[in-house]
Amino acid sequence: MLLSSRPNDPAPAAPHVHDRVYRSLRTRIMHGELAPGTPLTLRGIGREYSASMTPAREAVRRLAAEGALTLTASGRVSTPELSNERIEELAALRALLEPELAARALPRAHLALIERLEMIQASIAQSIAREDAVGYLRTNLEFHRTLYLRAQAPAILAMAETVWLQLGPTMRKLYGRLRRTEPPHFHKLMIAALKAGDEPGLRLSVRMDVTQGLKLLAQ
Repeated sequence: MLLSSRPNDPAPAAPHVHDRVYRSLRTRIMHGELAPGTPLTLRGIGREYSASMTPAREAVRRLAAEGALTLTASGRVSTPELSNERIEELAALRALLEPELAARALPRAHLALIERLEMIQASIAQSIAREDAVGYLRTNLEFHRTLYLRAQAPAILAMAETVWLQLGPTMRKLYGRLRRTEPPHFHKLMIAALKAGDEPGLRLSVRMDVTQGLKLLAQ
């Protein structure tokens, strides 16, 4: 089996090597750099990150446990191809977690935060103009994370990030389907609700923003 331990395997890698491979690959998956169903090999991962097989294996195991990679019994590794049912499930999780994070952030949504969100929204527009799917996904997640960090709810945010991670390749597919020409409309409504201190409006705009596209994919 590809990922099983072997007697001649090298000694466990230093934790920082495993962590570097894990975090780098995790970021690539979350930002949609890898399309759904992309095959990966331990040898290829090790070569790309200048690491041995051991940290590559540990990073893959960790990402598979988070649902970011699919690992078969024969040891084949790939990015997940999500069924419509799975997309709907993850969309429902986003609709539960992210409005709550936004509502918890609202009391701390001072002018500096709103200005930062407007700057990120401008960066999203630039990525769209360049037809840069990865840049779009990266800045879109940055928009949400910047707001949610103000919630001071690390456990909920960690759950939301796990959902983003599982959806990363699928979101890349969604970007191609939507053919965006301007930044997400609901981001503007989120910013307006933050300025007005409108919690119901903020919850609604977040919920619509995080589910509308995924519903299109699941049709």
